[in-house]
Parts: sequence; structure tokens; C-alpha cells
Amino acid sequence: MAAAVNRHLVALALTVPLFLGACGTAVEKSSTPVQTQNVKAAADITAGDTYNDTDVMFLQMLIDNQDQALQMVDIAIDRASRQEVVDLAKAVQATQSDETAMMKNWLTSWDKPTTLDERVSLHADHGGMPSTGDEEIASLKTVKKANFETAFLNLFLAHQHNAVEFADLELDKGANDQAKAYAERVKQSRADQVQQMLKLLNS
Repeated sequence: MAAAVNRHLVALALTVPLFLGACGTAVEKSSTPVQTQNVKAAADITAGDTYNDTDVMFLQMLIDNQDQALQMVDIAIDRASRQEVVDLAKAVQATQSDETAMMKNWLTSWDKPTTLDERVSLHADHGGMPSTGDEEIASLKTVKKANFETAFLNLFLAHQHNAVEFADLELDKGANDQAKAYAERVKQSRADQVQQMLKLLNS
């Protein structure tokens, strides 16, 4: 696992300072976990009929990303020692479950698949960070308890930054107004989570 995590962190070390600077806020001192921005009930949000291939790819990639995120936070809720880490995992679990339902509804309304044929690597296709591997997630179940939080936070921090890259792609090339507005929310919520995880790693 160490090599895989280091692979994420090398890329992340180059991007996180710029990313955090762009949002204009420093790491908070509060121990309260950052909540992701809530979305309305999925049934209440419709995306409309205007979309392009980027909109479809963005939603499919983010659904896959969030499915993996939910696997990781489920493990964290069970294995993390600090309540702050458990609270962060529960906040992600609640909001990303709702977001995933919303995105699947949009794709279904467009008569598009809700799953990827294969995992898209932004590292290869768009110069982004590598996708999280299933073996990296599985390793969180077996890493020593004393090392779990460091392993989880390092991996999840990089994973959430991948979601920001997906959002940037949507904002640049997407056509659907609801999908682009959602991409903006993803950028902000993941920025907040990155700040919270950096604080937890340094405490």
C-alpha cells in the first residue's frame, strides 16, 4: 500500500497548495468536521434535456469515484480511533449517497448508463492524478489499527482531489447547467474536506 499511497501524495503535493490557495481560506483550527454541502432530495432536482458527452462522462466518473469513497468511509467508521475522523466519514457517507442518487437519476433521464465500461484514468487522459485502485481500498481493512487513520486520510485526501479534477473538466467542457452548478459544489465541498483532512493529519 505504501507505494500506491506515495504515488498519490507525490502528485498531490504539487497541486494541493494551489488548490487551497484558490479557495482563499486557511486550514481551520476547529475540531468540528466539515460537512459537505447538502443537496436537495434527488427526486426534486432535474437536469433538463441539454447535455453533451462531457456531462455524461463527468457524472459516470463521479458516481464511480463516490462509490469508492463510500467504501472507504464505511471502513473508516468501523476502524478509525478519533471521533473527528469518524464524524468526517459519516458526513461524507450521508451527502455523497444523496449526490449519487441524484446523478443516477440524471443519467437515467438521458437514457445513459450509470456505470463506466472501465475506470477512466485522468492521469492518462487529462494529465491528472491516478485513479484510486480497488486494492488500495481493500488494504485499509488489513492495515494495522495504529496506522489506519494515517493510511485512510492520505488515500482519501488524494481520492477527493480526483473529484475536483472531474469537476474542473465538467466546468471547462460541460453543457448542462445543473451538472456545471453541481461541479462547482463538488469543488467547494471537496476543498473543505481536503482542509479538514490536512488538519487531522497534522494533529
